[in-house]
Amino acid sequence: MGEVQEPRSGCPINAAIEVFGDRWTLLVLRDIVFGNRRYFRELQSHSIEGIASNILADRLKRLVESGLLTREDARPGQRARYSLAEPAIQLIPVFAHLGSWGLRHRPTVRALRVRAELLDQGGPALWAEFMDELRREHLGATSPPASPTVRERLNAAYRAAISAP
Repeated sequence: MGEVQEPRSGCPINAAIEVFGDRWTLLVLRDIVFGNRRYFRELQSHSIEGIASNILADRLKRLVESGLLTREDARPGQRARYSLAEPAIQLIPVFAHLGSWGLRHRPTVRALRVRAELLDQGGPALWAEFMDELRREHLGATSPPASPTVRERLNAAYRAAISAP
């Protein structure tokens, strides 16, 4: 791993911002969490904000170095796969609160707001269920999945929103 820099201060908000407070990091994590994109090309080609390859490579490297992602080393000819580490999974409430704030205070489009609405309505119980689901997918946890899963519910709502007139 790379060298982790000393924080500018001991403030917990500063410590968090230094890890994921830039323009792209939370969006990369969002796409892994909600889009289940685990490979570089998936992340780049499906980025609705149009992340450049050099920026994506830098953010993935930083996320691995900071302990938010793990990277499975690929053999020649294979793609490296990224997985969420526990600290990244614990960002689900942060995503939910950011999405809720964005719903209330920023212009959004229906198709892209539906997941934030569901997370807002579901509250902490849904967030905990989703974190357990992510632990199964990314960390190999063995707790029994709900049916349908949170991701399936979020994706179904998204598909319905984009197909609505």
